[in-house]
Amino acid sequence: MKEAHVTASDVTITEAGTPTDRPLLEIRDLAITFNTSNGDVNAVRNAHLTIMPGETVAIVGESGSGKSTTALAAIGLLPANGRVSGGQILLDGEDISHAPEKRMIELRGNTIGMVPQDPMSNLNPVWKIGYQVKETLRANGRPSGPEDIAKVLSEAGLPDAHRRAKQYPHEFSGGMRQRALIAIGLSCQPRLLIADEPTSALDVTVQRQILDHLEGMTSELGTAVLLITHDLGLAAERADKVVVMYRGQVVESGPSLELLQNPQHPYTKRLVESAPSLASRRIQVAKEQGVEAADLLAPAAEALTADNVLQIQDLRKVYKLRQGLGKSSDFAAVDGVTFDVLRGTTTAIVGESGSGKSTVAKMVLQLEKPTDGRILFDGVDTSLLKPSELFKFRRRVQPIFQDPYGSLDPMYNIYRTIEEPLRVHKIGNKASREKKVRELLDQVALPQSTMQRYPNELSGGQRQRVAIARALALDPEVIICDEAVSALDVLVQAQVLNLLADLQSNLGLTYLFITHDLAVVRQIADHVCVMEKGRLVETGSTDDVFDAPQQEYTQALLNAIPGAKLMLPPEVA
Repeated sequence: MKEAHVTASDVTITEAGTPTDRPLLEIRDLAITFNTSNGDVNAVRNAHLTIMPGETVAIVGESGSGKSTTALAAIGLLPANGRVSGGQILLDGEDISHAPEKRMIELRGNTIGMVPQDPMSNLNPVWKIGYQVKETLRANGRPSGPEDIAKVLSEAGLPDAHRRAKQYPHEFSGGMRQRALIAIGLSCQPRLLIADEPTSALDVTVQRQILDHLEGMTSELGTAVLLITHDLGLAAERADKVVVMYRGQVVESGPSLELLQNPQHPYTKRLVESAPSLASRRIQVAKEQGVEAADLLAPAAEALTADNVLQIQDLRKVYKLRQGLGKSSDFAAVDGVTFDVLRGTTTAIVGESGSGKSTVAKMVLQLEKPTDGRILFDGVDTSLLKPSELFKFRRRVQPIFQDPYGSLDPMYNIYRTIEEPLRVHKIGNKASREKKVRELLDQVALPQSTMQRYPNELSGGQRQRVAIARALALDPEVIICDEAVSALDVLVQAQVLNLLADLQSNLGLTYLFITHDLAVVRQIADHVCVMEKGRLVETGSTDDVFDAPQQEYTQALLNAIPGAKLMLPPEVA
């Protein structure tokens, strides 16, 4: 963990003559109210925090606790139905809680930057990435030539920045889109950077690169960082102080390592206890009752004779990349990948962003056609399925996608979203479908009142739980989880992982789990496949890969996990 740059006793003077012992951002007794169809909702109450120049403060808490709402108030970007109803937001001594929009425009960019959580709704799909960086630089009076744009993208961890600047958001992976947002947020070197889950979509090695860059800015430029995260290991390693929010209130705050090693509030203790770690072991509900691994499968699954429900054989996917003037080149996103998935088990695919993990998942789901190789489901080549057979296949194999913002129809309420697969496959009547939807909401820890709400009324974590409920609606045999818990706070993440383990134990479900969170892999997976640049570089049981990794690349992934080397309790370290 980095050392704090300023303490109460360290009073220095900046070039402008401002004492640096004065907080850069101070939030006092903040209250935020939303006007809804059901009346006013007090989303934040009596919140308080202080950020000194050059300091990193992390806000942690479950989804809906008020973390992002507090940050949005600080930059003046609350939704139209939200307002600051009490307290103060002091930026370098100036109260900006009710500042006019003209003043906030002056502050955004050069003084306060922001890296939002969701790349798909914050990047313009019809503008090239380079143009979007250029717009930010130009709007804030910064040099905006091709070299300036490439430099910004390179610093955010995007390789081959000149070529990437000419691409559109849809040509980037989820992690690459997040890095583009980080590049835009850092481009004008703001004094305060609000980072809302800035690395939740990134693999651990790129996450370290980005966080090292943020820390470098803090040290060299005195940039303060307000970090919103559900990753307690990251908060412990990167933040000077941690602020814990619960139901709109700050319940505990203090030095990060001290707070996480010795939490005082019951809610903080629950957060620490629920955090996944490399010290964790595979969640096995049945094993806790003394059942051997061979007996974990449900009777329905035992009746099936094939051991491998999925067989991936020499799989390749080659894309044509445009290079201008009618030229193109081949890019092998997946190159000769072979592995089997045993029925009733969980196989995790891990690797850096762009390694080909999600492309494999899309080909298994028949959303992408392989260039070469075969995918066998129950011994049948899925590329040979007729339309009627493909329809039945989609009932047996269901996805949970990475992006809960892009995978939910904004025009559907939550009931219709979850009920739609049941209607499409003509399952049950209206009454039985409603009962099923209620049961699914209970399973993913959402109140049944959520049925009448719309995606824009839910937090990112709540949307992901809706996506999980929808995937479970058809009682599938195989679920493809593409970063299925990356948007969830640790409490809900632990609940969902235990739910997935329960369902697997009771129903014999099979999971193909794509993730960059190796601590989650340790808890959920039986087998691990490590991918690098489209190739499978290491595979084996979870214990073998984690305890004795054979490849340097796998070792680098494990070493880059935030908080892994801190002296924290086993649940966090």
